Amino acid sequence: MAQSPKTNKREQAPNQRATRTRKTANARGYNHEWRRARLLWLQACPVCVECGWIDVPAKMVVDHILPHRGSRLLFWNRSNWQTMCKRCHNKKTGRGE
Repeated sequence: MAQSPKTNKREQAPNQRATRTRKTANARGYNHEWRRARLLWLQACPVCVECGWIDVPAKMVVDHILPHRGSRLLFWNRSNWQTMCKRCHNKKTGRGE
């Protein structure tokens, strides 16, 4: 039985990243200043607001309650921040919140 030739996944589907218009994380404000503020936040508020999980900062997310959509005011407003584990954050973003 002859096998079909293997195809590269890149050949099967166009590169979605190239077709997106989304800016890089750094251009959206997630730079060294954000990483420092994120770490300080997670040290002060280490518990996921959804499920109560506590983990190391690398496995936790500082979520913007209201999407900032480029607003520097909303981005840095700490009353708009909440701690979430990656699992709960992925669920939230998957729902489009």
